[in-house]
Order: sequence, then C-alpha cells, then structure tokens
Amino acid sequence: MRSYRADIGQYSLPVFACHTLIIGSGAAALNAAAHLYDNGVTDLVIATERLGGGTSNNSGSDKQTYYKLSLAGSTPDSPYDMARTLFDGGCMHGDIALVEATVSPQEFYHLVAIGVPFPHDRHGGYVGYKTDHDPRQRATSAGPWTSNQMFSQLLKEVKRREIPILDSHEVIAILTNTSEGATEAVGALAIDKCRIADGSFGLVLLQAANVIMGTGGPGGIYQASVYPKGHLGSTGIALEAGASAANLTEWQYGLASTAFRWNVSGTYQQVIPRYFSTAQDGSDERDFLTDYFEDMGTLATDIFLKGYQWPFDPRKIDSMGSSMIDVLVYIESVVRGRKVYMDFTKNPSGSGRLEDFRFDLLSLEALDYLTKSNALLERPIDRLRKMNPMAVELYARHGIDITSEPLEIAVCAQHNNGGLVANEWWESDVRHLFPVGEVNGTHGVYRPGGSALNSGQVGGFRAAQFIANRYADTGLGDNEFLDLVEHQVARRIDYLNGLMRGRTDGRPWQEFRETMQARMSRYAAHVREPGEVETAAAEARRDLAELEEGRVRAAGAEDIVPVLQNRQLCLTHLAVLRSIQAYLTNGGGSRGSYLVLDRCGRRFPVDLGDRWLYRPERVDLRNLVLEIKYDGQGDFVTKWVPVRPIPEDDSWFENVWADYVKKEVYKSR
Repeated sequence: MRSYRADIGQYSLPVFACHTLIIGSGAAALNAAAHLYDNGVTDLVIATERLGGGTSNNSGSDKQTYYKLSLAGSTPDSPYDMARTLFDGGCMHGDIALVEATVSPQEFYHLVAIGVPFPHDRHGGYVGYKTDHDPRQRATSAGPWTSNQMFSQLLKEVKRREIPILDSHEVIAILTNTSEGATEAVGALAIDKCRIADGSFGLVLLQAANVIMGTGGPGGIYQASVYPKGHLGSTGIALEAGASAANLTEWQYGLASTAFRWNVSGTYQQVIPRYFSTAQDGSDERDFLTDYFEDMGTLATDIFLKGYQWPFDPRKIDSMGSSMIDVLVYIESVVRGRKVYMDFTKNPSGSGRLEDFRFDLLSLEALDYLTKSNALLERPIDRLRKMNPMAVELYARHGIDITSEPLEIAVCAQHNNGGLVANEWWESDVRHLFPVGEVNGTHGVYRPGGSALNSGQVGGFRAAQFIANRYADTGLGDNEFLDLVEHQVARRIDYLNGLMRGRTDGRPWQEFRETMQARMSRYAAHVREPGEVETAAAEARRDLAELEEGRVRAAGAEDIVPVLQNRQLCLTHLAVLRSIQAYLTNGGGSRGSYLVLDRCGRRFPVDLGDRWLYRPERVDLRNLVLEIKYDGQGDFVTKWVPVRPIPEDDSWFENVWADYVKKEVYKSR
C-alpha cells in the first residue's frame, strides 16, 4: 500500500492505493485476503467499519454448523451429490452449487490447518451430523461459536502476513468506471470515523484495481433481527454502483432472544421450556399457546421440534407442525403488541385448559431423544444444564441468568439467502467487484444449515484465485484514477455539505431508521401480504426521495455516518420490497422461510381469523432466479432468469491439465 493526497473541491484528501481492496473483516473477507497474499497478490488493504464487529465474530447458535462434503464414515458422497442437494433447494445456479461442493473439503481443511477446533475421531475422521435440508451427515461444528473461532484464526493469519487494516473506516461508495459499455470498480470512498470532525468529513479515497466486498448481510433493514447490534450490512452501496442482486425475497427467520441477540435453536427448544406473554408493562401473564393446541403432547412436542426445525418453514404448519409456534409468537408480539418469553425454570403449563406437561405425553421421537440424553429431569433448566451447559453459560456472559429469569424472544431475521449477483468466480456484473460471504446471493430457497459458512470460505478463495490469475496486472495510474472519480467524489461532498447546512424540518435519522426497520419486520419478514407489501414499497420509495432531498436531519458531524447508513439501508430495503412485490405479482406463494397471506388461500390447522389464510407455493418458480437492478433514478427494475443447470463435464485429465496450464479454467462461461 502506498499513500498520497488529492485535491477535490475545497478539500485535500488522503488516498491509499493498493492492488486489491477488501471491504469488511468477517471470515469470508479475511479468508480472501490470506489466500490473495499466498497467491502472490501482496499489495492489499482491508478497510472495515469496526474490526470484529460483524456476524462472524458475534453470531452463533446452540451448535453453530459448518456444512461441507462428507469426509468420514462409510456413507458414500461426492461433489455432484452435494451440489444436487444445494441445487435442489431451488433458485440456485448449478455451477455455483458445484463449486461450493467441490471446493468445500479444501476450505474446510484450511480452517482445520489454521487451528479451528473441528472435532475428529481417533482415526482422524471429521465425523458429521445431519442439518436442516441435508440428506447426508455433512454438517460439523466447533461449538456455539464456530464462526467466531473462524474469525479469530483467520485474523491471526492476516496479521501474520502483515496485511494493513484500516479500522473505523466506513465505506460509503464504490467508485466505478464505464469501459466498453461495462461498469467496473476502481476503488471506494470511505469516512475515517476517527477524523470525522476534521473539516473534510474524514473522507478517504481508496484506489484499487479490484474490490472484494465481504460486508455481510443487510440485517440493519429489520427491527426484529438476530444480527449483532451495529451490524447493518453495506449491500446498498453496491446496488448504487450498478451491481445486480438476486433472490432478495429469500431470508431465514427464526426464534431468537432480543436483549442479547442469539438464536434459540437446538437444545434451547429440545429441553421444552414454557412459553408465555405479558402486556408491555409486564402485567397480564398468559400461557398463550394453550389457546390454540388441543393437547399438551402436541404443544410440547412442537416446542421440542423447534430445536432442529428452527427456521420458520410454511411446510411445517399443517397438522399443527412446529412452525405454528413462530406464527403464534408473531401474532402475540407483532399483531397484539405483547412481549413473549421463554421460561427455563418451568415446564409448559396447561393453564387449566390442557393437561400440564409430562414426559409420557411427548411423541416417541422427543421422548427417545431426551431419554438417550439422560435428560428426563424435573425442569427445563435442569435438562439444559445436563445436555448443554455452555448454552446456560452463554447468556450468563451477557448478563442474563436464564436459571432464574425468563428470556424475551421474537421471530427475527437471521440470514439473507439472496444478495449480490456473481458468477462462478464470485465476480459481480460490476467487473472487478467480488462480493463474498453473505453479501453474495449464492443461496436459493432452501439451503442446508451451515452452508453459508462454507460458501463464504469458498467464495473468498475463488475470488482470490481469479484475481491472482486474471487480474494480477490490472490497475490505473494515479492521474487516470483521479480523473475518473473526481466527479463521483465531488457529488458526495456536495451531499455532505448539504447535510451540514441542514433542514430544521427534517426527520431525525434515528426516527427514520426505526420507521424503516419496523416496516420491514411488520410487512416483509416471515409473514407477507400482497396489499401491505405494495403499500410498504411505496412508502420506501418516498423515504428514499426524502433522503436524496436532504430531508433527514443531521445534528452535527457525528450524525453524518448514520445518515449515510440510512441511505444505503433505504436503497436495500426498497430493493427487497420491490423483489417481494414482483414475486407476489407473479403468483409466488409461501416457501422457504416466509408465509404469504391470501384471503383465497389455504386455512391454518386452527382458526386464526379471516385474515389468516395462506397462499401455497408456486413450485415452478424455483426454476427461476429473480434479479433486481437499481435504475439510477430512485427505483429498481426486476427480471426473471432461468437457473443454470449443474454442469456435466467429463473432466478428462489431459484436457483439464491443458486448460489449467493455459489458465483457460479461469474464464467464466
């Protein structure tokens, strides 16, 4: 990395020039940096809003899963078998599925080699277990904090290579050039938050031949979210730069605690805690689930099944399946405005309407599991201490004693299966821009649990491989770079100056964000209704115009970054709403992890009122990917793209060898 200064308008700005810029510091971004360095691309810079502030370092679950090819035991598996599992989830391109499957052992063993403690048996086999949507035992785990351990070890690798890290740098724009009708990334504009009051807004120019973007999913668009507080995502800056997105309709939603954001999956449910709700002031405590279930056996078994049927799934509604729990929690919390809790100190109560909890009322599946776990103990907390003491310790670390106090929960956004469009080398349709990790929309409707961690590692490696072999000699001279980006930077400086001049009638940025997030959790999360989505999209379009016109108030320099964050979040939430709108207009129904309400639809297994009928999935839409692109005028356009099938190569060695030597393998199809 080298540095110089550039005069743009009235400001003299620092410029950091490198071959490849990595935005973000999660596991995918760090892995890309380490692989780039090892492939000979050593002129690197990592720019991150807050080192260690993202989902990799701060997220997990009861037993956080990493999904990869089966590597132990006698059950046969192959990259094509795993690719078919990924592809069969719907709306996923076959070439991407094959790459994620084929490269998964390599990147898994890379993590093992750098010290991530995945368990193996005495013969050296990395045994697996089944995860959701997984027909084989391909899943593994390093405990509740698998991704945290990945982050920690990969950060050590980055520091060992002495790759520069610009911490506290909020990237606010991808800088681009148009060449031969194609848009390409040439760098980025960031704000050094430690210098935001220096008279030039702390602006920093980042000059690069390639940009790897590993900024995570856009969790900041939801109010009910299990993404770490402060993690917002940066998808909007890529959309504004002209990058297309895909499958933004597809998310995972599930039950999570809200005071400390954490998925309450696995043993948190398998120990069968009591669910209850209260008014906002804590009064009127009610065991609300008993209003809907006919017997305690079904109620308690459904709670148990939420352990490994954790994401909301409309296919698990019929016959009072486990996803009815999510629907009932949503009605109680969002529709009725009450607080919902899990209580590990008490068993589920029948409230005089049903029998109280007893083990012999459970299904054989649930009873057998608890029996084999030696967990037929009196209270849920006793069972949790027996089966997973780390699950109790986790909350204690964050000041929550679940041995004596209830845990407030909600149905929360957990993961975006969609994201930016990219090819089999993780390059977006903005050339030289490589989204890796959750910001990349490789996943379709149904993905095996833990496949996101694998995808992030594979994507980082593939981007590094491609850059090292195809873009190693690319880049712009300093004067050429400044000529290309001067207008783009000046336009943003004008916007910032406008914010500082301010409008006294503008909305505070906090109010703007809360309204946007509440809109998404109410109308565009795991319960969606066509008319409400259309209204929400129109409101989002007006919000974006309000931002562009400077009608969101910045009280001072300290508000500059939140207002700019609002701008990219607003772009993203409009893209999500427009995608949902296009999907519903095309007859799309309930699938993945969301429910589409339709007054002409299917009835629930219990009467919830006239509004609560749902539209079945239109299965043929799994063969299409819904792409969306910013039109540059404050709105988005969508198109349907047929999924690409899994490639059927004969892989004759002599031919592959020849293509490899000539670097033909690095060409995208």
